[in-house]
Amino acid sequence: MKKEAAAGARWKCVVAYDGGLFSGWQSQPDGNAVQDVIERRLAGIFSRPVRIHGSGRTDAGVHARGQVFHFDGEWGHGAERLLAALRAGLPPTIQVRSARRVAGDFHARFSARGKVYHYGIFNGGFAGPFEQAFCWSVPRRLDVAAMREAAACLEGRHDFRGFSARGKHEPASTVRELRRLEVTERGRRLRIVAEADGFLYKMVRSLAGALAAVGSGALTAGRLRELLESGERDRLVETAPARGLCLWRVIYGDAEPTT
Repeated sequence: MKKEAAAGARWKCVVAYDGGLFSGWQSQPDGNAVQDVIERRLAGIFSRPVRIHGSGRTDAGVHARGQVFHFDGEWGHGAERLLAALRAGLPPTIQVRSARRVAGDFHARFSARGKVYHYGIFNGGFAGPFEQAFCWSVPRRLDVAAMREAAACLEGRHDFRGFSARGKHEPASTVRELRRLEVTERGRRLRIVAEADGFLYKMVRSLAGALAAVGSGALTAGRLRELLESGERDRLVETAPARGLCLWRVIYGDAEPTT
């Protein structure tokens, strides 16, 4: 059994990555998850295995601007030197944005108070080749006003089991506080901003698919509200493609500033 790095200082890191080239965040047998790549780099820095703990999983193809992870390890050269060492050995598709010491009881996952995701849609056409990997191109022009009306119906504390992909890791409770669900528009580019105390498996992609269905006229805001109250999954609620989703920010308490 491999020995992990000796317990020492706890480090909090914020990382951004292009998820299109990786098998998701969580370590995988093929060794191509973002976690695997970062752990290999840390093993090189500390000359021993180092386990990192993320704020949560992102699926294959999902991007991040503000994923957070922590690890324990003795490092006597300061945070800036650690950050430089991390950046020097990672591929350009993964960038550690910050690294700093935190209290020993900080946990990237369990200390989190919420998360913010962004979902990008190219409205009524096809995005160019340099954007296509980061958004969902919807050929039919979507009604943004209808999408905003539907988004307002979904905000608040509800049981979102009808807007998740149920699997073996389904939590005991599917109730979440959706604090914000906004649709912004800039030319042909739409952005769905979702903030909650936590998200279910593929919940944001399901919300994006539901709002797109409303925008196309396949669903109404009223019908969406009925689906929310019933907890049933409707075939018209599509799970939007992973490439449009980005973990934007993880929210922590007053003692641990937001990232």
